[in-house]
Amino acid sequence: MSMMGEIKFFLGLQVHQSPRGIFISQSQYAIELLKKHGLDEGVSMSTPMATERLDADLQGTPTDQMTYCRMIGGLMYLIASCPDIAFATFVCARYQARPTVKHLKEVKRIFRYLRQSYNMGLWYPKDSGFELIAYLDADHAGCKDDCKSTSGGFQFLGGKLVSWSSKKQDCTAMSTTEAEYVSLSACCAQVIWMRTELLDYGYKYNRISMYCDSKSAIAISCNPVQHSKTKHIGIRYHFIKEHVEKGTVELYFVRDSHLVFQTCLVLLVGDE
Repeated sequence: MSMMGEIKFFLGLQVHQSPRGIFISQSQYAIELLKKHGLDEGVSMSTPMATERLDADLQGTPTDQMTYCRMIGGLMYLIASCPDIAFATFVCARYQARPTVKHLKEVKRIFRYLRQSYNMGLWYPKDSGFELIAYLDADHAGCKDDCKSTSGGFQFLGGKLVSWSSKKQDCTAMSTTEAEYVSLSACCAQVIWMRTELLDYGYKYNRISMYCDSKSAIAISCNPVQHSKTKHIGIRYHFIKEHVEKGTVELYFVRDSHLVFQTCLVLLVGDE
């Protein structure tokens, strides 16, 4: 290895360091991606995805699979600094085996959203604390094909977004509460892993704050007694009860889930 001075560009990531913090973006990569697929001109979109849910569209007109997969691959690499397109990209990625014109239209919408947000990125301010905090949410039966829910989560170290995910759940949730509870379990597993890793750097967290917009899911997590209404939930999701009882994590109710996303978008800034 050789010392090449202050890092400014690495594998598509642009890094700008200042006395106030570090700003990471992929604006140049996004511009090149738009040009590559001929979507650098035209009407921009203010959101990466429409409110209408996608499905397999088995009767739809097929489109070129290779082109579709290349577009999805480019977007997935861009998620390294653009968590705002993670959910839309992963939903579209589910249909790479047989993409149709309908799916391609939604992928192009993400690109049109990038035209007005390509200069956004992650801002890591200096001296903003180092407490471990997590936010989570779930979309009950969001997938029209198998009625499975999608879990979403954000993990912060102080005011710095360091981890995020959007993943379809393995099980089929029978209620909104169950979907949120499964999402709580997945988020808890992530923060416990982060807590273990941070011990190597001398940081010890006894109480990790997790914010959820479901009082029912929080009540199940805080109740050590197994009720008949929760017997159908997979055993592996109940480990969160143990961590709540030990005090490793503390659960807090967020009245409006939109506040979670607004909090996360604060860290997605344009020019520093």
